[in-house]
Amino acid sequence: MVEWTDSERAIITSIFSNLDYEEIGRKSLCRCLIVYPWTQRYFGGFGNLYNAETILCNPLIAAHGTKILHGLDRALKNMDGIKNTYAELSLLHSDKLHVDPDNFRLLADCLTVVIAAKMGPAFTVDTQVAWQKFLSVVVSALGRQYH
Repeated sequence: MVEWTDSERAIITSIFSNLDYEEIGRKSLCRCLIVYPWTQRYFGGFGNLYNAETILCNPLIAAHGTKILHGLDRALKNMDGIKNTYAELSLLHSDKLHVDPDNFRLLADCLTVVIAAKMGPAFTVDTQVAWQKFLSVVVSALGRQYH
């Protein structure tokens, strides 16, 4: 079980309270698919993903990015039980979708870049520490079924 300080909880809650899920979700997933093009193989049913412009304009990608952030919202609401919260999602991604678990980390890195850019100077070292701790727990929970 991960121990969270009151400060870390406040920082994570603050980040989520200011998130535009549609914007940040779309930008994060698009960044992941563009920067790491091999991740596109899991989105074959999403249509044309042949270049950055088509990815950026794809409404299915945008919707899935929003869905991912709403999934992260579940972790926020269950910070003391993230692994249990994501047990079924881990199983889905490993057994049915066959997603390489390293892709969770890649997406988390892209999400961090997008949020840092959005927050600007407010994305302090303490903010980054708390945020990356949160995402590392989420990534671990999503990859749990693979171990």
